[in-house]
Amino acid sequence: MSLVKLLKKRNKKLLFTTPSHSQSFVLYNPLKSAYKIDISETDAHNPTEALSKAQERAKKIYKTKSTLFLTNGSTSGVIASVLTCVNKGDNVLIWKNSHPCHANAVRLAGAEPIFYDLEIDDEWGIPLELDPEIIEHYFKAYEIKALIVTSPTYEGIVSDIKKIKKICEKYNVYLIVDEAHGALYPFSKRLPDSAVNIADFTVQSLHKTAGGLNPTALLHTMTDLDIKKSLSMINTTSPSYPILASIEENINFLNSWWGKRKLEQLIDELEILQQECTNCEFFGDDITKILVKVDGISGEELSNILFKTYNIEDEKTNEKSTMLLCGIGTDKKKIKHLKNALLNL
Repeated sequence: MSLVKLLKKRNKKLLFTTPSHSQSFVLYNPLKSAYKIDISETDAHNPTEALSKAQERAKKIYKTKSTLFLTNGSTSGVIASVLTCVNKGDNVLIWKNSHPCHANAVRLAGAEPIFYDLEIDDEWGIPLELDPEIIEHYFKAYEIKALIVTSPTYEGIVSDIKKIKKICEKYNVYLIVDEAHGALYPFSKRLPDSAVNIADFTVQSLHKTAGGLNPTALLHTMTDLDIKKSLSMINTTSPSYPILASIEENINFLNSWWGKRKLEQLIDELEILQQECTNCEFFGDDITKILVKVDGISGEELSNILFKTYNIEDEKTNEKSTMLLCGIGTDKKKIKHLKNALLNL
């Protein structure tokens, strides 16, 4: 039985278990339906077995050795990956300006962080891809146990994970890819290649671009190391089964004909936007991250104009450019409104 079907099954038993709301005592009315399907590990429906089967189906979809559901965001996936392959005193190579969880994971493992930097594109004000040659330089200079790469970056810049993986294999270094912003990549050939079948560990956030609830995410592995042991050290023993069921449904949708069609339609609309907004410049490897700048207008000015005049809020802005994030829930109407705003500049 799937998680979704399990939660749809009506429970006729009188629950003297956690959660204490007993699926009927609703304290926050907008979440009334969530209370009705909120169950615990002690429930007679056996949710643990349903979760295990859901993750097995996900593993087949992504063609990985394991794909695990995360309800504490990509942060928990990065930490679990580091705890799995790193020992106390090991060196871990991480980007100097990476997400805080990268350095936190190294600290929790009792390891030592070694920082690399990325080249900044002066015209766009954003970090570029990781140069594999720089990585090999660090591998020669230090004894590195694991490397963490952020790909794509916030702005949609993608590193060559295949080349980086080959260098990691040469020096026996584990590769962890923070692909939090690339959860759509496995489902369209028009998007950058995903790391899920390349890196030892790949973490994706479903809530960032794939339509999931905060803070749903996935942890993919291509190694035989026991990742579940590390996850059990940092995860709650009382997971939210409604959120876990939403992850299962999210993956099923992305892998369905309808999901892939919706993704292709999104890409079509974004290509039209770039073609028609000839007064703008666009940059990046991932079209779902609209990194844009307009001649004579700074990134901050563009952000303010879009916000105050057109009621549009961007994801990330710097002095040179502005990035507007799109995902599976970005509809044609919203993109048209943005296109008209950019054309009016």
